[in-house]
Amino acid sequence: MAAASGTEAGGEARIGPNAILQVAEALRELSGEETARRIFEAAGLPRWLDEPPQEMVPESAVAALHQGVRQGLEPEHARQVLHDAGVRTGHYVLRHRIPGPIRSLLRALPPVAAGPLLLRAIAQHAWTFVGSGTLRIRRGRPCLLELADNPVIAGEGARAPICHWHAAAFETLFRELVNRESTIRETTCAATGADLCRFELHYR
Repeated sequence: MAAASGTEAGGEARIGPNAILQVAEALRELSGEETARRIFEAAGLPRWLDEPPQEMVPESAVAALHQGVRQGLEPEHARQVLHDAGVRTGHYVLRHRIPGPIRSLLRALPPVAAGPLLLRAIAQHAWTFVGSGTLRIRRGRPCLLELADNPVIAGEGARAPICHWHAAAFETLFRELVNRESTIRETTCAATGADLCRFELHYR
């Protein structure tokens, strides 16, 4: 199952504003206002710290900020900030993008039924997380979410997977709607030289 790309005709692909504003909140909470401002300024996005975007944002701006977090903080601290931003993003989607009756239905269903339904919804709306990238879901044990051409880490190099925002956002949705013990772990990452970013999902 492959998700549609977020590329807009004649322009740059866009990603949901939570990729910016939730990073701002996580930075303020875990690093302080001064550090948050320094990282937003280094990414060329200082006004968005004071006036968070309310509409879809260019994927290049998201990449600049997320890469700025990884470059401006120690690796473990950067991981914590981006993980926290992903959790916040997941909760925002739950509150504002998934209707209450759908949330109630998924929570009432057994994981074997709720999981595939949530995966289908993620695939349909993945472009809001992946921009011009392509998300493919491979059912099985474990289930795999494969993200090709992830624009958020474009051009980066790393020794270990770094897509903490994506992993935390998806994991939060599964923990809240399918099973509290759900886990999503990135096992391969394009930043390490892999062909794509691969996330391993366990929810039963």
